Amino acid sequence: MLYAETFQIRGGDFEHGGEVATRIKSICKDLGIRPDLIRRLSIANFEAEMNVIMHADEADLSFQVLPEAVRVVVADRGRGIPDIELAMTPGWSTATPEMRARGFGAGLGLPNIKNSADEFRLESTPGVGTTLTYAVRLA
Repeated sequence: MLYAETFQIRGGDFEHGGEVATRIKSICKDLGIRPDLIRRLSIANFEAEMNVIMHADEADLSFQVLPEAVRVVVADRGRGIPDIELAMTPGWSTATPEMRARGFGAGLGLPNIKNSADEFRLESTPGVGTTLTYAVRLA
C-alpha cells in the first residue's frame, strides 16, 4: 500500500461539504497520480461526501492508494437505502427542499460515482446504514 487515510464526515454539515474530496485530490496530486484519474476520483469523492452530508448521520471515508488502484470505502450510519435499484436511477432523488435550495438533489450522485469509477459496489441496510466501495485503476 502506498498511502491510506480515513476521514470522518458529519451528516448535515453542508458548511464543510467538499473538504474531504479536496484533501484527497491534493494527496493524489502529491503522489503523482495522473490528472485524468484524479478528476474521476474527485467527482466520485465529492458525490459520495455530499450524499453522506445529505442522507446519513455520519460516515468514515477510507481512502487507499494501492499499486494498481485507488480504492475508497464510505461506510455511513444512517437511514440506509431501501431500494438500491431505484436510487441508482438517474434523476431519482430523496432530497429535501432545503437540499434543493442549496443546489443538490438532481438525483445524479450515485450514477456519477458509478460512471467515474472502474469498480463500484453499493450495499445498504435500511435503518442501519450504507457501504459504498469504488475504485479507479491506475494502469
